[in-house]
Amino acid sequence: MKGFIFAAGLGTRLKPITDTLPKALVPVGGRPLIEHVASKLKDAGVDAVVVNVHHFADQVEDWAAQQDILEVEISDEREQLLETGGAVLHARRYLEGCGQFLIHNVDILSDVDLRWFESQVRPDALATLLVSGRKSSRYLLFDPQSMRLVGWKNENTGEIRPAEAAPDESKCLKFAFSGIHIMSDRVFDAMDGYPSRFPVIDFYLDMCHTYDIYGVCAENLNLIDVGKLDTLDKAENFIKL
Repeated sequence: MKGFIFAAGLGTRLKPITDTLPKALVPVGGRPLIEHVASKLKDAGVDAVVVNVHHFADQVEDWAAQQDILEVEISDEREQLLETGGAVLHARRYLEGCGQFLIHNVDILSDVDLRWFESQVRPDALATLLVSGRKSSRYLLFDPQSMRLVGWKNENTGEIRPAEAAPDESKCLKFAFSGIHIMSDRVFDAMDGYPSRFPVIDFYLDMCHTYDIYGVCAENLNLIDVGKLDTLDKAENFIKL
């Protein structure tokens, strides 16, 4: 299976570190974040990854050229940061024809068994999202019988999406998204007509009543979102476990 590491973000919450360094190369335990993710993907049987670049793109490309963990293809977003959905669409030439590919945010560290996660993917799935019961202000909503995605809720504002076909929250399971998901390469046909820049969660919510998009809940998942300065110490301790 092929992988895709989302590594193009500006990392604004990690300033001032990211004033001179891309988020992907922020060190944790003496190794850049992207190296932790690449190693985890390799252990899961991934042998080649696409890495999208924007912020300090040259530095990420230099890392890719020097590392020997995985074969890396660079999806260049220097001209415009395309958000997560646009990033997938922009990388179509690298991913179409591979069957399915595993997407992993560069700032996520977890103890999930990615081989187990891959084994949970159903043949009919356009996408499979790794979720957990961790506390969040935004939840994905799933049908309790099938674990098919039916919506999303912002706990702070009460907003539920999709607005035009809002699910009955009381009849749904609520889980937090991990930033790890597997897409079928059939997704590119479903993305035809989308703009160059859009969030992947918006795409999932647009398409969840048309295509089979499922959640897989990882019980007792330990996960660190290394998105803020105050999470760096937690991340250091996490990788020592």
